[in-house]
Amino acid sequence: MSNEIATRDEQQAVAPTENAPAIATPAPSASTTALMQWAQEASLAHDMATKLAATSFVPATLRGKPAEITAAILAGAELGLKPMATLKSIDVIQGTPALRAHAMRAVVQQQGHEIELVESTAQRCVLRGRRKGSDSWQEVTWDLQRAALMKLTEKAEWKKQPQTMLVARATGELCRLIASDALHGMPYVAEELGGITHAEVVPAKAPLSVAALATPQPAPAADTGYSVQVGTGEWDADAADDSTDWEPEEQGGAA
Repeated sequence: MSNEIATRDEQQAVAPTENAPAIATPAPSASTTALMQWAQEASLAHDMATKLAATSFVPATLRGKPAEITAAILAGAELGLKPMATLKSIDVIQGTPALRAHAMRAVVQQQGHEIELVESTAQRCVLRGRRKGSDSWQEVTWDLQRAALMKLTEKAEWKKQPQTMLVARATGELCRLIASDALHGMPYVAEELGGITHAEVVPAKAPLSVAALATPQPAPAADTGYSVQVGTGEWDADAADDSTDWEPEEQGGAA
């Protein structure tokens, strides 16, 4: 009798558990889903980076470093740059990623903001720009006097290519002024931080596009004063302020 009662009690104790509805597993949150998608993209980017790491399409500062190439590709994607365009657009200066001046203008203009070159000489550069939908223009001026106050004119590239370096400085300052939200943590141009210059042939006042970054540019003529340097560079402690690789139109045609 006692055994029957014990068995019945055990069955009654187990029955509710067996008949209880299964607990639903909560669906992943939007942030978790986004993170999982990002991790998948990162894995694909690393596979791509591993294959590209030893090629000449990768800048010297990243060559042979698939992990850093992966990070560059992911960072470029957040700016709207495709992988190969990213490798032509981002330099790593002492561990800090920075956009080249032409790439920063492209990112800003891709968002619909406007940039115009007003004046560019070996002594002075004037750029102006305005946010998309705004009627107000912001103007930035960089000249040798301003550069000298920061002791920039003592640097080698400033002595060789002052016009190019003035444009680079003006680019960085103007883009931060009108569209800092488009830069996603890369507010300085590589020319500012590393004191280096990159050759590019860009028609004056012509809008730049991300697609244009992936198109090989013809080598500049010997008398343009441009040089190409993709090296480690040195951090410019005074760079926390302001960028050239444009030439303005001259009377009768483009530069």
